[in-house]
Amino acid sequence: MIKFNIIGELKLKTKSIAFLGPLGTNTEQATIKYDPKATPINCSSINEIFEMVTTKKADEGMVPIENSIDGPVTDTLDILIHESKLSIQNEIILNISHCLITNKNSSEKESFSEIFSHPQALNQCKKFLLAKYPKTKLIASMSTSEAVKFVANSTKKIAAIGTDRAAEIYEAQIIAKNIEDNMNNSTRFIVLSHKKTSPSGNDKTSLCFSFSKDSPGSLYKVLGKFAKRDINLTKIESRPSKNTLGQYVFLIDLEGHQEENLIKETLLEVKQEVSELKLFGSYPIDKISK
Repeated sequence: MIKFNIIGELKLKTKSIAFLGPLGTNTEQATIKYDPKATPINCSSINEIFEMVTTKKADEGMVPIENSIDGPVTDTLDILIHESKLSIQNEIILNISHCLITNKNSSEKESFSEIFSHPQALNQCKKFLLAKYPKTKLIASMSTSEAVKFVANSTKKIAAIGTDRAAEIYEAQIIAKNIEDNMNNSTRFIVLSHKKTSPSGNDKTSLCFSFSKDSPGSLYKVLGKFAKRDINLTKIESRPSKNTLGQYVFLIDLEGHQEENLIKETLLEVKQEVSELKLFGSYPIDKISK
């Protein structure tokens, strides 16, 4: 009889997800919401996240694609349109809440000489800043977490706008919560990978298309293909083609999965009307939540 000795336990490989760091960013929070057991990989740019997943140094990537206040994240859109062959396999929507954060040496009663944060966060807290700190210099940072980290390690009377998680990570103190101008502020993130998802019954499909030349009614004809089949378009926007001034790429999100017969038939008709059609992927629809 042959005997087998068990040397050690078989460990399953933990999925890795590249995210826009450092720790404490909203992208990290979206990553935790999506898969709290995954191994996070800190990246310094959206382009680096795409590269990490493309070269299989990360299994998946989490990137922001649009904000309810500031609109589309153009870096993400442009890479999807012109460079990436990755698929969107999920979306995560986060309610965004900003805090005013300072170091342990300062207090709320003090006036700050400078307030640091990402430009979007500064813009989203404009009313609060004008009311409370009208004379304070606002300085842009690469991310909200970078701003919090810098302020936490400083002895100066300065502050940052960031997440409560960033304040906890970098041992800073929160002096005001929920300082955003709009309480309905939310950001949509997408999960990128080499895989494609199967229909879940509640899906969204993202795609882009363009025309070789501008002609009257060309966009109307394409949109009509969806309308006549009662396919709901949840988003439509455009980006410059990067070829000729006045030439655009159109991006659409629609309800349904690309494997559904109705969607397949529609996309075949759309393909006949456009010069280029690119599917970014079909994936389960997420709801706004914290």
